[in-house]
Amino acid sequence: MTAKYRLLALDMDGTLLNDDQVITPKTVEWITKAVDAGVHVCLSTGRAFRSAMPYAEQLGLKTPMITVNGSEIWREPYELYRRSLMDPALIEQLYQIAEDYGIWFWAYSTEQVYNRKNWDGDIMGREWLKFGYSTEDDEIRHKLLMQLQDLGGLEITNSTPHNLEINPLGVNKAYGIGEVCRLLGIEMSEVVAVGDSLNDLAAIQQAGLGIAMGNAQKTVQQEADAVVATNNEDGIAEVIEKYILPS
Repeated sequence: MTAKYRLLALDMDGTLLNDDQVITPKTVEWITKAVDAGVHVCLSTGRAFRSAMPYAEQLGLKTPMITVNGSEIWREPYELYRRSLMDPALIEQLYQIAEDYGIWFWAYSTEQVYNRKNWDGDIMGREWLKFGYSTEDDEIRHKLLMQLQDLGGLEITNSTPHNLEINPLGVNKAYGIGEVCRLLGIEMSEVVAVGDSLNDLAAIQQAGLGIAMGNAQKTVQQEADAVVATNNEDGIAEVIEKYILPS
């Protein structure tokens, strides 16, 4: 295959999925065309594996996958290649900060997602991948960000303007895509990365072609090489038609 781009790395929420959490028929059609043309299509998401996998199955993807913002890289569906864990003592700290502010939080273990509703306090007995906070109070969120930056050693992003997501420093979607490139024997310059939030920013900056959705956060649009239609207007179909399989 002589295509310039050989890997399409897709964020899910706000990118591949519309606001109803559905991949539209037109987007499915164009992803199928890309796969048939020999392009690797890789889901690159902040979601946990079990939450992302049904969509990979819907698309018939057998390619590597990036989950939990790069904390897990899958060689193929159900075959884990690499996992980056967070120190349980750090999770304890992050949980205490959530309690101090009285805000919503979630924590991804290797088994399931915990939040304020199902938190049982068993921190040391589990392996942890990611922690997150959500608040619409801009002042609290800013204070929280400052506090997290002071802790150091953290990768701090978001998946909506109202949340903060924490992974180990250096663990992000760009790192994940780099690992997938090594698995597939391709270069970062051959990658198209698409997303809408700050957890997509590093990937968009480092890929051969970084594309922001029309609904992407302003910073993401400013850093992207191109901006396409929104997730509700088949932006991914546009990416493939215009940049990957141009006639």
